[in-house]
Amino acid sequence: MTFELPKLSYPARIGGFARHARLAFGLMILTVPLSGCGGGALWDKFFAKEETFVDEPADKLYNEGLYLMNKKGDRKSAMKKFEEVDRQHPYSEWARKSLLMSAYAAYEGGDYDECISSANRYVALHPGSPDAAYAQYLIAASNFDQIPDVSRDQGRTEKAIAALEEVIRKYPTSEYANSAKKKIEAARDQLAGKEMTVGRYYMEKKDYTAAINRFKVVVTQYQTTRHVEEALARLTEAYMAIGIVGEAQTAAAVLGHNFPDSRWYKDAYNLVKSGGVEPTANKDSWMTRAFKKVGLG
Repeated sequence: MTFELPKLSYPARIGGFARHARLAFGLMILTVPLSGCGGGALWDKFFAKEETFVDEPADKLYNEGLYLMNKKGDRKSAMKKFEEVDRQHPYSEWARKSLLMSAYAAYEGGDYDECISSANRYVALHPGSPDAAYAQYLIAASNFDQIPDVSRDQGRTEKAIAALEEVIRKYPTSEYANSAKKKIEAARDQLAGKEMTVGRYYMEKKDYTAAINRFKVVVTQYQTTRHVEEALARLTEAYMAIGIVGEAQTAAAVLGHNFPDSRWYKDAYNLVKSGGVEPTANKDSWMTRAFKKVGLG
């Protein structure tokens, strides 16, 4: 990742405040005895104190940070350099760039919480910056990269989707919007997978009503995911098991209409045929209405 370095003038190393402070202290020191160790110690403290006013050029710190990150792969040391730019030159253009680079370095190093913190700060301080879209994307990507497997709580997945939708809402024409859309589809697939996992569990326990409720979520909310075919087949199975044959017929018919080549349709078709009926869609069924809403019915 390369950033163009703007030509910025560098202010004097010691401002007017520092000069006035030394002058005032020099007048005061004339009234203090300078004999012995006491005077030397006092002067030592004065010169030691002066060192705190000395800072390094912002561009030097920034470039050192880039070198440490890109050439050395030392992201932690690079982050310290970028943080030092912000500390010594808080209102400079270099500080703005350093804050974004600090977020990026944290992301690359897998320190997602630090990345989110720095990127959030960037968006808050520089909402109109050309790089604000990238900062917002880093927040979303940090959440997305922490999505757990389907056996665990999916709170992080929902946070990732919300952050990705924020990228699209705020920066619809940015280069990151398309990437955010693809990540949203992957995250939605994960949520659907979680519902399927729980639904299968209830099927094994023969708790068909609970299973139907889980598969219903997939059909009504996640029609565009890869799990919807199995969800319709499982609904066929569950409805047949509790004797609601009409809904089983509809589930099989909707599956066959939208995914005629699906292996799940073959299973659903054979199941309703074994009950002496054919797949037939009831136009008033919630399944038919759900698919018509997204143009799949």
